[in-house]
Amino acid sequence: MTQVLVAYGTSRGGTQGLAELIGHDLRDHGYDTIVRPAAEVADLGDADAVIVAGALYAGRWHKDARRLVKRQADRLSALPVWLVATGPLDGTAQEGNLAPVPHVKDAAARIGARGVQTFGGRLEPDAAGFPASAMAKKMAGDWRDTEHVARWVDEVDGELGATLR
Repeated sequence: MTQVLVAYGTSRGGTQGLAELIGHDLRDHGYDTIVRPAAEVADLGDADAVIVAGALYAGRWHKDARRLVKRQADRLSALPVWLVATGPLDGTAQEGNLAPVPHVKDAAARIGARGVQTFGGRLEPDAAGFPASAMAKKMAGDWRDTEHVARWVDEVDGELGATLR
């Protein structure tokens, strides 16, 4: 069975929830899927494909996602890989493909990623710390769209099916 690793970098848990949703949808497509924090991924094990998801904070991709791509660049370059960013606190991610932020664009080029996708983010109304607490006063909410994620996973499945199965 094809094994897909979904690794994520998150500070407030929203990207973890999105990674788990991606993992669930991949399992529904018949993949053996492992979802883990990017900081805990010492090696890629038996992964046949990888999705690296990271939250966006002030236009920067989460450090754990960036560091995973950097330390595993050689192995990732040899696998089908997709990079995911989460963060827009509005409906723009659902309206169409957003251009990747520089960190994600650079990481994708470094490893030859098959694709880059940005999904809406989540910010709790009681978010602690500055600037999150200030942003939460005006922008709290959940813009992670399960149907958008499911459509994207269908696309990934189509590419993996043609390549690995």
